Amino acid sequence: MITVCNDSHSDFILLGFSEKPYLEKILFWVVLIFYCLTLAGNMVIILVSSKDPKLHIPMYFFLCNLSLLDLSFTSSCVPQMLVNFWGPEKTISYIGCAFQLYVFLWLGATECVLLVVMAMDRYVAVCHPLQYTAIMHPKFCLQLAILAWGAGLVQSLVQSPATLQLPFCSHRRVDDIVCEVPALIQASSADTTYNEIQMSIASIIFLVLPLVIILSSYGAVAKAVLRIKSAAGQRKAFSTCTSHLLVVSLFYGTVTAVYLQPKNRYAQEQGKFLTLFYTVATPALNPLIYTLRNREVKGALIRLVRRTWDSQNN
Repeated sequence: MITVCNDSHSDFILLGFSEKPYLEKILFWVVLIFYCLTLAGNMVIILVSSKDPKLHIPMYFFLCNLSLLDLSFTSSCVPQMLVNFWGPEKTISYIGCAFQLYVFLWLGATECVLLVVMAMDRYVAVCHPLQYTAIMHPKFCLQLAILAWGAGLVQSLVQSPATLQLPFCSHRRVDDIVCEVPALIQASSADTTYNEIQMSIASIIFLVLPLVIILSSYGAVAKAVLRIKSAAGQRKAFSTCTSHLLVVSLFYGTVTAVYLQPKNRYAQEQGKFLTLFYTVATPALNPLIYTLRNREVKGALIRLVRRTWDSQNN
């Protein structure tokens, strides 16, 4: 049976944490601080990686893509989130919600694929160092980046229309802080079995499968590193991978919990905090992880500051 609704393109209400106004005021400042850190940190990563010739290698090319992705990902939802946290008005227009959903799905799926690409880059670097430059040549790296962005776009173009076509007759209240698939499915007044199956398939393709590939590649990396006889060589090899593994843990640990956990009231409340973490905290922490744990990035940043200082004084 097809449910027909009038005024299907009216505004949505993002409930967020509206039952806890005091918490929303605290979250406003926390989110604002993390958003500023995200903008500053990721722009620094892009600037340093593009300006320093020593960083013109595949690892930092993919890191630039990740920083650009994080900038776009947070900017697609945080401004609206700040507006909703600060004031009593929680509405978002249908166009705004649709735009947020399309971009959110596109960039979220892109990050899943991009993290796999970055893991494979580290696998080749550690397990096949002599063939690294031949395998990871600039044209191939560009093709991998296009594949990541393209796969995410296809995922969004498939799942977003199917979600937005759902009727929301009884109410247009979305029990979340952003317009994302699980919350919109729950808010619908129709049978959502098809959408839930579609979301499950997408979760397997873009969450479970990439995570298995990443863990398998780092298992091979660990075996290769343990075969290195010198302790200094082992430390150097591990240092190139720990930052990426930490980023993978932060992103996949929260996203998989949101999209794969059972749907109930407790999970819904918990999911809001997890969504908040991977949309706000993770993009802000990524630049810190890569700069604080990476001597090459710290060295490039120091050289950039020195060049800027010298140019201003001459």
